[in-house]
Amino acid sequence: MMISLPKQMNRELSQFKQYIALERGLSENTLDGYLHDCNLFGQFMIQLEINSFTLATPENAKQFLRHLEDLGISLSSRARYLSSLRGFYLFLVGNNNTSVNICELIDLPKSTRPLPDTLSAEDMNLLLLQPDVATPAGVRNRAILETLYACGLRVSEVCGLRQRDILREVEIIRVFGKGAKERIVPIGQSALTWIKKYQDEVRPLFAKPQVVNDDIVFLNQKGQKLTRMAIWNFVKQAANDSRLAKHIHPHTFRHSFATHLLEGGADLRAVQEMLGHANISTTQIYTHIDREYIKEVHKTFHPRS
Repeated sequence: MMISLPKQMNRELSQFKQYIALERGLSENTLDGYLHDCNLFGQFMIQLEINSFTLATPENAKQFLRHLEDLGISLSSRARYLSSLRGFYLFLVGNNNTSVNICELIDLPKSTRPLPDTLSAEDMNLLLLQPDVATPAGVRNRAILETLYACGLRVSEVCGLRQRDILREVEIIRVFGKGAKERIVPIGQSALTWIKKYQDEVRPLFAKPQVVNDDIVFLNQKGQKLTRMAIWNFVKQAANDSRLAKHIHPHTFRHSFATHLLEGGADLRAVQEMLGHANISTTQIYTHIDREYIKEVHKTFHPRS
């Protein structure tokens, strides 16, 4: 159960929230993640009878990370907590709340990034066929799945897609990703066809005059913007219906999008741009999958393999 933070801690978090929202221009999801991580550290500090973030020490931060490890929190998640706290204390130092960034010299063991789950083109086609397009929700869900795969979007990007961002004539969409960064992504005819069917036949049924939807493309049946969890749920349903023996989630479409492009000979930089990766090293993980594919081809077809 979450404990209410002392006034001083709430004040420090409120200042940080204002800073990252206005100065850093971070997305709402990233902002919520930072605040959640710092709040949990605050909860831990209360148990140590420390009522201000500025009174915490490097040893307290290490204790917190060990506590997370004892709870079974993964190394990658602990690294995220540490990153959030570093950013928070960097702000506190810059704001003259404290003179020491207690997380500056703390390091965690390096984790090896696992290869993302991907589907073959055949399995992807099977998955796309799962929504019942005889129903309004099924048409919408098919349009969303097609968009996820056609453009390699994050779930939050699909949820935030506006009608004015779909430039049908030139077959591109305008996407606002992490940190509200804009990028242009091509979109194929299949996805455009299903989006148009949804917009013409279903969206007018879902949109409600009394509900402000801010031109959002994909709505629920109450006329509201679809949540990320709603998309997670129907992707899970489609995966179950397809009976594919794989762990499938919305990001699987993004992984498969990148992998299939690279397998087809796409330039790594072009894929980086479409995915909206700031660093090409993030995109390079998909080249490892591509190498596995090449090795499998060699093993299957080479007479001396």
